[in-house]
Amino acid sequence: MGLWSGDDLDLSAYLRRIGVADGPPPTLDTLRALHRAHTTSIPFENLEIILGRGLPLDLASVQTKLIDSPRGGYCFEHVGLFAAALERLGFTFTPIIGRITLGADWTGRPATHALVIVEVDGVRHLCDVGFGRGPLEPIELRDGVEADQDGWRFRLGSSPVGDLFDTTRWTLSQFDGEWVERHSFVLTPQTPTDYRVGNHFVSTSPRSPFVTRPFVQRFAVDEHVTLDGDTVTTRRPDGSILTRNVAAEELPAILAESFAISLTSDDAASLVTLEASRRASAAT
Repeated sequence: MGLWSGDDLDLSAYLRRIGVADGPPPTLDTLRALHRAHTTSIPFENLEIILGRGLPLDLASVQTKLIDSPRGGYCFEHVGLFAAALERLGFTFTPIIGRITLGADWTGRPATHALVIVEVDGVRHLCDVGFGRGPLEPIELRDGVEADQDGWRFRLGSSPVGDLFDTTRWTLSQFDGEWVERHSFVLTPQTPTDYRVGNHFVSTSPRSPFVTRPFVQRFAVDEHVTLDGDTVTTRRPDGSILTRNVAAEELPAILAESFAISLTSDDAASLVTLEASRRASAAT
């Protein structure tokens, strides 16, 4: 069995979930198709954390949630599933981990964002299927490369990190009216155990941004929609932004209509109660 349990993946079910033909060969065109389909089909969400449940990363649990259910996940779930598919299809790849910076000093941020480097025909590509906001397709791992993907713009850069590590630090930036560094990473290979450690911090630490309020994203070719607590924001590639506030009672309907996420009646009721309580506490 491979390190990422590719043999246990229900590949046909995964490909049906993202709308890709069964059994594609391990080519660059296939990688582009998989990346685009995955990022636009499976939403980003932290609802299990908000509902007080753990986030197991074994493939069976991830398949049940992201493939068999109308749900999504966050980066560790997305990348674990994507890595299993890459392994099953015969790609050469290296899972890595990055630090979400959003313009802040990278040395003060924990390494908690899962990514994958995939090599095709001797060329390495960054695959970032678990951020919730693209990119749509892989980006060649090359200093200074810029990618315009249906109007969504990204840029990769690199610099030596001699003071702390004898290695190269890569950065992925996204254009939001100006270039903003999104995350930073080095190319140290990660294992499923490494991801479980990061997953524990992100899903349980009071310092994690994902334990305090619902955070859900859906990325598409023409728009990026975010639910952040009580606010729904829609961004388009042309830079336009539409924001509206939503009542706690609206959340289950919004999740279904805007994010293709359907909760059980019990989970929907719990989410409404928890979010209403959070807002009431924040207002006092």
